[in-house]
Amino acid sequence: MAFPTAVNDQITDAVTQSNVKVTGEAPAIALGSLYQSMAHSMGLAFENAVNAQQQAAVLAQAATTQGVVQIYGGRGAPPPAQAAEPVEAPAVDDKAD
Repeated sequence: MAFPTAVNDQITDAVTQSNVKVTGEAPAIALGSLYQSMAHSMGLAFENAVNAQQQAAVLAQAATTQGVVQIYGGRGAPPPAQAAEPVEAPAVDDKAD
């Protein structure tokens, strides 16, 4: 029980109990926040892993395609540094007969 004051004992007890309740719940709330943060972090890690796997699959498919083209004797796509210049369309003569 609290020290005698001018405030009603029931009010003092109610405030004390609510403070004890908040103090008692603090560890549970802190752990809940920690678990939620960890779950979010794990979700981001899995998203990154899936993205990396998708990119690796695209790269493997492109390499396989280039290998098959070379086996069949085609030229394949030129490297980007040796790509041909774009071809311009001939000018159209509007005054043609």
